[in-house]
Amino acid sequence: MRISGRGFTVLLRLCTQLPETVDILHAIPPGDLGVLALGLVIAGVVAGLVAGVLGIGGGIVMVPVLYHVLATLGLDDSIRMHVAVGTSLAAAIPAALSRLHGSEREIDWLTLRRSFLPLIAGIALGSTLLALVNGQMLAALFAVVAVAVVLELALGGRTDRWLALTAQGPAGVILAAVFGFAATITGIGGTTLARPTLRAQRLPPARAAATASLFGLAVGIPASISAVLAGWHARFLPPVSLGYVNLLAFALIAPILLLLEPAGAMIANIVDLRRLRLVFAILIAVITARMLWDTLA
Repeated sequence: MRISGRGFTVLLRLCTQLPETVDILHAIPPGDLGVLALGLVIAGVVAGLVAGVLGIGGGIVMVPVLYHVLATLGLDDSIRMHVAVGTSLAAAIPAALSRLHGSEREIDWLTLRRSFLPLIAGIALGSTLLALVNGQMLAALFAVVAVAVVLELALGGRTDRWLALTAQGPAGVILAAVFGFAATITGIGGTTLARPTLRAQRLPPARAAATASLFGLAVGIPASISAVLAGWHARFLPPVSLGYVNLLAFALIAPILLLLEPAGAMIANIVDLRRLRLVFAILIAVITARMLWDTLA
């Protein structure tokens, strides 16, 4: 296997950082380390439960929670939102792979082929802006997308007719590009944004879930690589980071997501899902509003 020069540089930086990880952790005050661990566990638990119960990616919760954890640790506000977005994108990849395992036959490949090029164009635009805009703009964009997610959760299936109409013809191409852009620039991921549209197209639940997970993977991998490259020379990065992807957060959150998504799916079968969707909608609205207020203040 041949590794490009840039890829070799990434691997070399990672390898040189790993031996220093223990020293870095010792250098962090115990109180801050405890706050970091607790905050990351909370982010993973809530994101995993949301993903399992609602069948969507956990980035919609993970980004604002990560933002607040990084703010508590005093990470510079110029890159705080960028690190939250980049780490969320990377942490969603193992979860998407896990959801896809064993469900490959359910994927609607025709939908993916039709949306692939505009999706990639949206990802490219989102990745470019991630490297250029400030944290306030990222928070504002996240809030706009979060409003749409909150409304979809609160209204349930009442948005399906509008989404089904929007996804038809040329508008569907534009919608795929918007999804790719929004998922990348906010760290929410493709699964969350694709699932309502696929459901609105009357795909069987298993087929919609598998296809949405593939959308999440199609967004997560290139967007995470872009987040690494965009933040490669950024200042004030937290310890053990590759660009805007913090490896400590990734190592703790990703396994929690994998463990708790099945638990969330079990909860969805024994509770009033409509009421739970409303609770999660309120939760997302509150933590997003708090993040936006903190960013703009």
